[in-house]
Amino acid sequence: MSDIASLRRTTPTGWSVRRDDAFAAQAYKDGWWQAETAADAMVRTARETPDRVLLIDGDTSLTAATLYAQATRLAQAMLARFAPGSAISFMLPNWHEAAIIYMGATLAGMVANPILPSLRDHDLRFLLADLNSAMIFIPASFRGHDYAAMLARVTPALKSPPAVVVLRGDAGPHIVFADLLAESADAPLPTVDPDDVRMVMYTSGTTGRPKGVLHSHNSINALIRQIGRHWLVEPGDRFLVPSPISHIGGSIYAFETPLLLGATAILMEHWNPDEAVAIMTTQRCTHMAGATPFLQHLLASARAAGTRLPDLKLFICGGASVPPSLIRDAAAYFDQAIVSRVYGSTELPVTTVGVIDPADRDHAADTDGRPGIATIRIAPDGEIRARGPQMMVGYLHREDEENSFDADGYYRTGDQGAWIDSDHLVVTGRIKDIIIRNGENIAPKEIEDLLIAHPDIAEIAIVGIPDPRTGEKAVAVIVPRNGAKPDIASLADFLASQGVARFKYPESVLWVDALPKNDAGKILKAAIRTSLTTG
Repeated sequence: MSDIASLRRTTPTGWSVRRDDAFAAQAYKDGWWQAETAADAMVRTARETPDRVLLIDGDTSLTAATLYAQATRLAQAMLARFAPGSAISFMLPNWHEAAIIYMGATLAGMVANPILPSLRDHDLRFLLADLNSAMIFIPASFRGHDYAAMLARVTPALKSPPAVVVLRGDAGPHIVFADLLAESADAPLPTVDPDDVRMVMYTSGTTGRPKGVLHSHNSINALIRQIGRHWLVEPGDRFLVPSPISHIGGSIYAFETPLLLGATAILMEHWNPDEAVAIMTTQRCTHMAGATPFLQHLLASARAAGTRLPDLKLFICGGASVPPSLIRDAAAYFDQAIVSRVYGSTELPVTTVGVIDPADRDHAADTDGRPGIATIRIAPDGEIRARGPQMMVGYLHREDEENSFDADGYYRTGDQGAWIDSDHLVVTGRIKDIIIRNGENIAPKEIEDLLIAHPDIAEIAIVGIPDPRTGEKAVAVIVPRNGAKPDIASLADFLASQGVARFKYPESVLWVDALPKNDAGKILKAAIRTSLTTG
């Protein structure tokens, strides 16, 4: 084994990244990494298919020629101000302008940094300072929040404040987006290195300080090539994109699949399942991916509308605990589609590609699928460790990599898993999410996946809180269905009917109107624990 934790290289634009030369050589040899960058793909697509629609945002459609022209103007305006390698942040909803900004940064050899629009002063101040962003793009306002005023509060406290560009409204003291696009800079575009950093995306930071995840052109392009191979994508397919573009899933479907796979991305500014069904019907959408709530809501709305979405070929469900019963229900109803669980993270997106065989619905529902281009190991303690051509090229701060990789360069996910039928992965929970009660280990996800089928439960999260007698106790936090209030006895009877060992039963129940989640639909268990232990 070789310890590669300290192997670093400096990219042409000055970023420090992890580099295993033997692994990189193999990725190039296998064709997952290539000399063509996303900037090259943008130029090629605009030249070969200028009228092809890449992205739809309501009444606005961006063709390849239009996106390339606007992104080029923006790239030249940014190059007149900043050097290649500069970080360009954008804090936008799923708007088409985000694609112009993302590709503008790419053409300029700069680094795109999507930021969740739901963040506020404290988090934004940290991210901009941590990354030393050169420029940030914001809406004037969105969902009643004044972003221009927020940036006016945030930037004076920064040592090197970014230039602020405002879209769709009064810019106040900041730069107007349309004015930036209208500048006549005519700066030559740089040659972009495929191994240079293309994007920085911060982890959610639900436990501690957010960490900046670095991806290169090659790591992202390998990810998209994997999707093209495994997810039934053909030129002309249409992806509905309701997931936030500031998360890895939303960003790759919105920005990457149109360029590299010949698809069209259809953006939703905010999630509304009834509108999603209407869009998928009229636009004949073939693909969608999202966390558990997206699939739950889409299925309910499609049933209410009396449509089985016959154009849908594939729904990929991940990013949160996915009940097997939901996959079975959706696969049975959307009878022309494959519905499958997958597993991944910002650090190593789409670690598994699901199960795409229509005859194998059991593995699609009961497991998180087979590995794609990633290699996966289960460590002796049950931790899932993986590496692949789509893996991040490091964290922004080298100290964040401490204990993040093993001696062979495998990313330590912190998730616990097991193999089913030798080559299907099942994620059983977070290692730190394991509840240890009376010396027995309890995986909350196992029990959650069973109890979600309880007729009186709409959503559930099981968390452990300290207990002086047993070490920890398991609390079932439940969103009831139809006003019911399932109690401990009801849960015990249900689990007993499933043949579950009694030591795994929850000990108490809390009924709530909603579970706290991030914008991708992931349940925030840390927030639940905090409320239980401090409230």
